[in-house]
Amino acid sequence: MADVPLYVVSDYASSERRITPSWSISQLKAKLESVTGIPPSCQQIILKTPSNEKIAIEAPDEDAVYMQQFPLTPYADLVVADTRPVSARPNLASTAGVEKFVLPEDEYEKKADSVLAWKKAQKLGRFDPSAPTHEQAKIAAIAQEIEARGIAVGKRCRVGEDDTRRGEIMHVGNVPEIPGLGAWVGVQLDEPVGKNDGSIGGTRYWGEESQIKRGVFVRPERVEVGDFPVLDDLEDMEEI
Repeated sequence: MADVPLYVVSDYASSERRITPSWSISQLKAKLESVTGIPPSCQQIILKTPSNEKIAIEAPDEDAVYMQQFPLTPYADLVVADTRPVSARPNLASTAGVEKFVLPEDEYEKKADSVLAWKKAQKLGRFDPSAPTHEQAKIAAIAQEIEARGIAVGKRCRVGEDDTRRGEIMHVGNVPEIPGLGAWVGVQLDEPVGKNDGSIGGTRYWGEESQIKRGVFVRPERVEVGDFPVLDDLEDMEEI
């Protein structure tokens, strides 16, 4: 009888294997140990047929019972469960005890068959002499975001899609006092829920010194320009 392809499924692995019908159950379990990592004495095997029938692969004398006595259907599931207590099972998914191999960067750069070598040969990415640097690309992307969102000084907006954080754009441009490349958007909020008074790091970008903090500096992707008038706390009150 020809070998039958089955899907061997366990907690640790899943793969297609060819099962020989002339194997005894004991022989099958011995071969499955290297596939599943489960010792034969701890294997509980269930054959799941395409019709969802579940058949236990077991017998009082597993040396005398052969796989050809079971309905082996091509590509059925052979589910192998581990009967050991959880505390006794090895954690085969953990790589904590595995020494990681790291190829030194200078050696990798010398290799002629690496992705890096291919990129160099094709002049791709940072190896393209006409391509902008990473810093230039980031600055350009921020500038495009500002233009696409219609961000400009004097326009009304809200910050972070929070309808209570409305205000007016007071500054669009670089802010050297804040780490990071590209332009920032300075907004004076209607309510005193900001981070500053329009100045940062000793540089004033708008307004006068004040103890009331209504200013924030954010990236353009957090600014939504539109018809956002000052909220009237009494607008929805029917009577006072």
